[in-house]
Amino acid sequence: MHLSELTHPNQLHGLSIFQLQQIARQIREKHLQTVATIGGHLGPGLGVVELTLALYQTLDLDRDKVIWDVGHQAYPHKLITGRYANFDTLRQKDGVAGYLKRGESKFDHFGAGHASTSISAALGMALARDAQGDNFKVAAVIGDGALTGGMALEAINHAGHLPKTNLLVVLNDNEMSISPNVGAIPRYLNKMRLSPPVQFLTDNLEEQMRNMPFSPELSRLKEGMKRLAVPKVGAVFEELGFTYMGPVDGHNLEELITTFKEAHKHPGPVLVHVATVKGKGYAIAEQDQVGYHAQTPFNLATGKAIPSTKPKPPSYSKVFGETLSKLAENDPRIIGITAAMATGTGLDIFQKRVPKQYVDVGIAEQHAVTLAAGLACEGMRPVATIYSTFLQRAYDQIVHDVCIQNLPVFFCMDRAGIVGSDGPTHQGMYDISYLRSIPNMVLMAPKDEAELQRMLVTGITHTSSPIAMRYPRGNGYGVPLMEEGWETLPIGKGEILRQGDDLLMLGYGSMVYPAMQTAEILSEHGIEATVINARFAKPLDEELILPLAQKIGRVVTLEEGCLPGGFGSAIVESLMDAEVIVPVTRIGVPDILVDHATPDQSKAELGLTPPQMADRILKTFAKERSAIAAL
Repeated sequence: MHLSELTHPNQLHGLSIFQLQQIARQIREKHLQTVATIGGHLGPGLGVVELTLALYQTLDLDRDKVIWDVGHQAYPHKLITGRYANFDTLRQKDGVAGYLKRGESKFDHFGAGHASTSISAALGMALARDAQGDNFKVAAVIGDGALTGGMALEAINHAGHLPKTNLLVVLNDNEMSISPNVGAIPRYLNKMRLSPPVQFLTDNLEEQMRNMPFSPELSRLKEGMKRLAVPKVGAVFEELGFTYMGPVDGHNLEELITTFKEAHKHPGPVLVHVATVKGKGYAIAEQDQVGYHAQTPFNLATGKAIPSTKPKPPSYSKVFGETLSKLAENDPRIIGITAAMATGTGLDIFQKRVPKQYVDVGIAEQHAVTLAAGLACEGMRPVATIYSTFLQRAYDQIVHDVCIQNLPVFFCMDRAGIVGSDGPTHQGMYDISYLRSIPNMVLMAPKDEAELQRMLVTGITHTSSPIAMRYPRGNGYGVPLMEEGWETLPIGKGEILRQGDDLLMLGYGSMVYPAMQTAEILSEHGIEATVINARFAKPLDEELILPLAQKIGRVVTLEEGCLPGGFGSAIVESLMDAEVIVPVTRIGVPDILVDHATPDQSKAELGLTPPQMADRILKTFAKERSAIAAL
């Protein structure tokens, strides 16, 4: 059977090990060819090919459910569940999603873009199954990196307390998340990888003792022998209420199939520990597991990224990492904190330059925020550098542990706004709204990478309250950067970039330059706009904004975030409170989910390009003129 003929995972039933190995080879070839051509996640999927095939051969996928954690490790799953033919549309507009998506396939049982959710979701499905008197199997596949997330540990704690609830947890242990894992749990799992499988020895002991007459002494002897049989490093899962099996070679199909079949026979929660190699089957990815977690288009033969036709300015993340490193070299109080995203946030630069001031907490955003609060209590200058979409996971900690106590934690939110091909789970749409409502919080966003440098200094030196800075994914504008000597910005003060009497345009962060471009288009049609770089969404520069709004009489706000509760809403509230009654047009992302596409495609679809925004404003002016003429 060829992979292209595989449209339902139940077609794996009855295939020989040799046939499965052939399909595994074809999955890797298709996966590599696709990602090399259009980009995407590489290492995670390559590492779970055999795991996927073996697990699915032991399940009836018309009834049984497999819940994948994160979802970028589920590319083999997509290829054997009817998406081979259009897999080359991966992460492209209207194409196959880069993560699991319930609306895309009946086999995607739970959407997953953030880590550590699978065991909770799977346990919920298992409890629903039992409540409804059904008997299908439920399996959760979770990586060892995601196991550092508190939510996964909470789910394990709950599942272990339910000995009559059948649940299979498959631990995909490749010693990595995006970067090498940190903490006691990964260290513990590494010991387990080095221990021999002993579950069948345990089973044999139980079988031999099952028919012996019961006595309290015999019961204690049985438990004692079982504990001797289970290696010390596997005992934690047993103590938590799971039947532990492993570690199993994650690339040995025969061993995997045998283990999964055995696991399905055991009642209650079972954990199968599978040792895999991230990037398996592509030597370059195996050797550089961090660099090949995800890739832009690259040459398969050399592994080198296909160079851009034009040189690009440095990314915001790189400017952030370089600038924070220079500040930290002169200030030992600065502590850079990441939640397993050092490379994506630019903190890998910081780690190399000032390793003693760098902290990676693993996939544990809640812990990262409260850790930062504790550091701030003792006079340190914590910089919690977390993607906008991931900071959502620590909202209670932001409110309870930071803002209520008014601690000077500096939140730096990378990937704010439209992020592109990762889709709805990763769009940084909500940070303005979800932070603006919290007392004591200051919010700011730079118009370009040079202003980011100044805002970094501003955030570090601001000690009277929490402060947050959002900035976009991708490259800056190529404006001149300073090596040192950056000045702070006055809190809550914007700047006028352009003068005009017909319209007041208020741009925030990444929408300031588009506001300027929109103003130039309007000028060609006889409308002259004043453009303000707001810099701060909270506090607003009311001394600057309110008199101009009153004088000019028409306001447009521009933001790369959700409109409900966002920057435009803040402006409207401010005008209403000051009883400045003028028409306001809010331009941003409406109350919808933004699907995967390139950022430019998404902006065009949302009407956020300068020509589209100018056209919308011109139509508004035309309606007003028609109304005046009618009067």
